[in-house]
This record gives sequence, structure tokens and C-alpha cells, in this order.
Amino acid sequence: MTALLEMRGIVKCFGTLRANDGIDLDVQAGQILGLLGENGSGKSTLMKILFGMQRPDAGTIAFKGRELSDHSPRAAMAAGITMIHQHFMLIEAMTVVENVMLGWPEAGDILQTATMETRIREASQRFGLDLDPRARIASLPLGRRQRVEILKAILRETELLILDEPTSNLAPTEVADLLSILRRLKEEGKGIVFITHKLPEVLEVCDEVVVLRDGRVTGRAPVADVTRGQLAEMMVGRTISTTRAHQAPELGPVRLAARDLVSPGLEPLSFEIRGGEILGIAGVDGNGQIELVETLAGLRRMHGGSIHLDGQDITGASVARRVRAGMAYMPADRAATGLVRSMTVAENLMLRDSRKPPYSAHGVLQPGAGVAKAESLIASYDIRASGPSAIVSRLSGGNQQKIVVARELDRGPAVLIAHQAAWGLDPGATRFVLDRVIALRDAGAAVLYVSSELEEVMTISDRIAVMAGGGFAGVVPHDEADMRQIGLWMSGRAA
Repeated sequence: MTALLEMRGIVKCFGTLRANDGIDLDVQAGQILGLLGENGSGKSTLMKILFGMQRPDAGTIAFKGRELSDHSPRAAMAAGITMIHQHFMLIEAMTVVENVMLGWPEAGDILQTATMETRIREASQRFGLDLDPRARIASLPLGRRQRVEILKAILRETELLILDEPTSNLAPTEVADLLSILRRLKEEGKGIVFITHKLPEVLEVCDEVVVLRDGRVTGRAPVADVTRGQLAEMMVGRTISTTRAHQAPELGPVRLAARDLVSPGLEPLSFEIRGGEILGIAGVDGNGQIELVETLAGLRRMHGGSIHLDGQDITGASVARRVRAGMAYMPADRAATGLVRSMTVAENLMLRDSRKPPYSAHGVLQPGAGVAKAESLIASYDIRASGPSAIVSRLSGGNQQKIVVARELDRGPAVLIAHQAAWGLDPGATRFVLDRVIALRDAGAAVLYVSSELEEVMTISDRIAVMAGGGFAGVVPHDEADMRQIGLWMSGRAA
């Protein structure tokens, strides 16, 4: 039987980096294929080649028996291939319906906005996406932005659907809904390539897995024949520890204190974090998490309350002053907020300290110092890049995140605000980031760690708070955490 998709001998190089090294990949109609691998293993590059975003240096692609060569994304979509990207391909100033209509012939030469709004509402209700067609993208939290991408794929007829980390910002119920959609598409004979680091999802929905490492296929197996642990080892080539790290040392003084914080989307909120402590924030995305971290980081205007860092009042302080006071911030959206993707690795790593020696002398940048520092951090944080001069936009999402982690943690901050710090990372990279955050805590820092991944919060936290409706539904020490109670808090119920 002829495969729906046949990729043969795909090669792609970026300078001396061989991102894809002779990869063969088949996808059958009515099959969900899990594509796994560490960050930087070549998964996204391979799919971008398939979708026409990049040209291979060698190899062939056949789709439904016809060769695809030098094709564009528009040609790929016309052929029946749709790709949902890890970094959202949305225009924030536009509404949901305007983003859905972009580049879609069915919207008409004269845009049929009302008709499209009706179709969006019907699909949204049918698949439980809960989207308002007239909502502006900029006003939506990350989870709902991801739903817009999923909606775009649902509304367009497709024979092969590529999903690159599609559930990174979805709540458990939303993930269940998406997996149900994929099963429905499979039953209709569609082929699906499912790229994810969430191994339980692979085991639940995929028929087969293909594993990449260093740009090569290093493993293939029916999902029924492998365990979660075996998949993790296939991806990284070693056993990954999932046990919780040792307890924090004796707590120090209060390093971060928030009193009656109020802002749009945030109820009056008070808490303290001591030195040597990680306060983990769990909850379904969209319940005030981004409002909380941006208020603390100085990116969002407060309507009331106060913030103190090591006893210093930073309530009205600028972002720069908060950084000088000892605060570090890792935003959830690394592409838009955490990095300047058109700049080099070295430039991004020195952004916080570019005006200080040795990176600057008498107001003039000293590139040599930045390159030397970048070389050190690239090695220490295992950033997979060709070197300090590599352009950040050309790196995988996981390696972009490592740049943010390296820049913020290397400065030895007194307080770390981390929002989705391990978003889109493979199991090995996630463990690496968690270990680095724990090491910072052990050195006496106070950490606020926000994640939509409950397992991640449970692994790293000394205390766990659950956000619901813009406030804390409950706070509990790690050793007293009850999963049933946490689940009730996350759903907005007290008991």
C-alpha cells in the first residue's frame, strides 16, 4: 500500500550544523505518527521542509503519489497539508475571525465576515474551543491563542495534519478534546504527524513513533510495544530521573512580598516567598497567571497593593530598576517577550547587562566580551547552536528557551519569576531546567514558578498555590498536597 507521505533521504544543513541527515519518514492515511526527539534533534526542521517553509539540500518528498519539489506553504496547503506551528502564526492586532480568514479563499474576494463568524461559532461549540470570533488576539491568553490555530486547521480541509507541540498551553480537558478530534480525523482517513514532548499523549493517541536524535532517525516502534520510560530513553539516550529533588535548605528571610495586589484579571492577592523556597503556581491557563507574573515583573500597571523585594519597595519601579534590585523574569512567550529573535545568541545572552562592564566601556559595546560569555553559557546550558553568532530565530524552540534560562539564572538573582519555563522542552531539557531552578533556590533565592503542567509544579515546589478566577483558591505545603483537593481548586470549587 502506497503511503500518504513518503520522505526519502532528507538532508538540511545550517552552516556546519547538520539539522537533518538522510531522514526517511512515511505516514499512512488513517495513521497518527508521533515524531519525538530532544530539542534540536531536527523535528521542526523536517516538518518545515515538508510544509515548504525551508528547502532541503537533498532528498525527495512524495505526497499522495505526487512529488513535491520547491513548494511553498501555500502550495502545501493546496495539496492538502496543514501545519500548526509551535510559535503562533497569528496577527495580534486582528480578531479571531480576521486571523481565520487570512489567506483562505473560502472567505471570498469580498470577505464574508458574518458567514465566517457563524462557522467559527459552530466549530467552536462543536469542539469545545470556547472562542469568540470577535475577540482580539492580543487580549487572549496563550491557551486560547493556541485554540485559534487549532480552529484554523479544523476549518480547512486537509489530508495530512502536522501538529508541532499543539497542547503546550492547553488545560487537561482541552487536551482531551484535541485528542478526540485527532481520533475523529484518523477515522476519516487523515494522516497526522504529532510532535510533542508529553509522552502520555503519545501513548494515548499515536499508532507509531519515530525518534530523531542529532538529525537522524534512531528509533521506530509501534506505540503498543513501548513504555513511557522507554520513549524517554529513546529520545535522549539515557535514563531520565523523574523523582522530586531534595528538600530546600533552612528557609531564609522573606525576599518577595506582595500585599493586596490588584489589576485587571487579578483579585486582591497577598503572599510571601522566603529565601530558599519555591512557590509553585498551578491552575488552568487563563486564571490570572499572566496578570500575576507581569504585575510582579513591572510589565502591567497595578491598581492597588504593594511589592517588596528584600525589603525594598518596588511597587512603582520600572522593569530596569527591578532587575537592578535582583529580580529575574522568564516569560511564557519567549518568541515575543523573552528574546529578540533576529539577533544572535551572544547578543540575546548579554541583553540584561549590555551597559555594564565588561560588555560595555564608555558607552561602547565590547563584542569580544559578549562572545566569550556566550561560549561559556552555550557549554554550561547545552544550547545546541553553531556558535555565539548563530541567529536565534534559526534555533529550535527548546534551545531558544535555554538562552532565556541561561541569561536569567546566570546573573544569580535574588528573586526569580518563572512562567512556563519548561514549555516545549523534551524530558531531558525539562529536568535540566528544573535542576537549575532548584540550584538557584538552594543558593538562597526566592522563586515563583508558574506552570500549567501540574506534574511539573508538584516536582519542583516547596509550597503549591492554585490559581482560579484571578486569585488563590488554596495554598498548601508540598508534603501536604492532596491531588483531589488540588483538582477541585483548579476547577474553581472549594471542596
